[in-house]
Amino acid sequence: MPWNFGDILDAISPVLPQDAPALVHGERRITWGEKTKRTNNLARALIERGAKPGDKLAFYMRNRPEYTELLAACFKARLTHVNVNYRYKPDEVFYIFDNSDAQTVVYGSEFRETIEEIRPRLTKVQTFVEVNDGGEIASFAERYEDLATNGNGGQLDIKRSPDDMLFIYTGGTTGMPKGVMWTHNDLREVQLSALRRLGPVPETLDALVASLKEVGPAGPMIPACPLMHGTGLLTANGNMLSGGCVVTLDSPSLDPHELWAAVDRNKVQQVAIVGDAFAKPMLRALEEAPGKYDLSSIVTIISSGVMWSTEVKRGLLKHMPNAIMTDSFGASEAVGLGSSLMTKDGEIATAKFQIGERCQVFDENDEPVVPGSGTPGFIALGAPIPVGYYKDPEKSAKTFKTVRGERYSIPGDWCLVEPDGTLTLLGRGSACINTAGEKVYPEEIEEALKTHPWVEDALVVGIPDEKWGQAVTGVVKLSPGATFDEETLRSHVRGQLAGYKTPKRILIGTSVAFRAANGKADYKTVTEFAKQELGAA
Repeated sequence: MPWNFGDILDAISPVLPQDAPALVHGERRITWGEKTKRTNNLARALIERGAKPGDKLAFYMRNRPEYTELLAACFKARLTHVNVNYRYKPDEVFYIFDNSDAQTVVYGSEFRETIEEIRPRLTKVQTFVEVNDGGEIASFAERYEDLATNGNGGQLDIKRSPDDMLFIYTGGTTGMPKGVMWTHNDLREVQLSALRRLGPVPETLDALVASLKEVGPAGPMIPACPLMHGTGLLTANGNMLSGGCVVTLDSPSLDPHELWAAVDRNKVQQVAIVGDAFAKPMLRALEEAPGKYDLSSIVTIISSGVMWSTEVKRGLLKHMPNAIMTDSFGASEAVGLGSSLMTKDGEIATAKFQIGERCQVFDENDEPVVPGSGTPGFIALGAPIPVGYYKDPEKSAKTFKTVRGERYSIPGDWCLVEPDGTLTLLGRGSACINTAGEKVYPEEIEEALKTHPWVEDALVVGIPDEKWGQAVTGVVKLSPGATFDEETLRSHVRGQLAGYKTPKRILIGTSVAFRAANGKADYKTVTEFAKQELGAA
């Protein structure tokens, strides 16, 4: 049947325990009964202020209950979610608001100065709403809490569509950010296609309601990564649509001890992260205080977006031996490319994934790659996939291609197809380094560097070079207390990979931000740092 997230929420809310927590943030609790009323009030208030079906609503805040709550209101009012990276500078924030044609902007009070700076240029925005924990709000804004609490909380009388949209703006590491357009129905089908591999799933609203009555709602989950990133957003949304509880953390950046304490206190079953940038500090915290936290409730830790190394998964499993480390291979443009499940009894090599049934791998001539041939190819995901990029038909045509009569999403990830049909991920094509005619994929070298105990994190970039065309260059963040010897690290890589993949230089990135808040690599910043350090700017 066609799906709409607002219809799902209307259907499941009455059968959930009304006093069960839906949102938790520190000591703050919002029950499902309260959330249903508050989100209905919010949806009605936004419509009364001029928001029409399809209008864009920009979310400009850190992880907090209001993000997920507003997401539900957005669905109910038939508005389109637009994520905003809270680390952006004012002009970058303006670009997202303007490019998305945002009609409503909801922002955290900590970002009020940025809103005040760019507001004169925001001629398309009709309503500003400020999320404020107390005190005065901006004169031009309305108080979020007033919109959530004013009203009778009754359900909206509104006919929705499976074609209602949700936007996910990409990070813009290879150009300006692009708004990926997903319909509710297609995103729901992506979620169900993954669950169908585990067994029967509810295929109608009535079946979903019956299932919740019989087996109960999903367990609590923590999006440790930002909700403004696809991994955090989609895992939290999936949990909400299953009647679960979304637990958010108070610290503006990852505090692993706060995370594990929240797992212990709330009996969290799932944690969403983005690779080793999150997993390594989480593991270190457990090793600092072994046995301090009760982690027996954890069913899975799920990562997506970047590589997650086998060694770190192995370390985490020592502290939660019954858990599953779920590595999801995908992108905002292609959710569900592949997956990797690791348990204490079954190790999986880093970057090795079981291909999804909707996937194909094509070479540069759009010919299928033969498993075991050793030929690198682009992974392509078949329907359901996004409609395209918002207001960008040229980039849409490049990413969402029709091959042999079928439309695919091809975000640019290179991989090898092994004889058994599994994938070994090589990296994103836009970051590929051409050195003396050889293609080198940074993530492969980064993972080799990170297996050395001195290295906490690593990025690899190509620096212009007269001899090589591009010189493979590593930039590392050292582990606490580690020393640095460039030649030792180069030898370490040379012992694992072909000689031409060994970095010509390895630098210490003490003053450079390796990753954005969502855990994704900031290759642009690291490249500029390396150029300056090597005099290649």
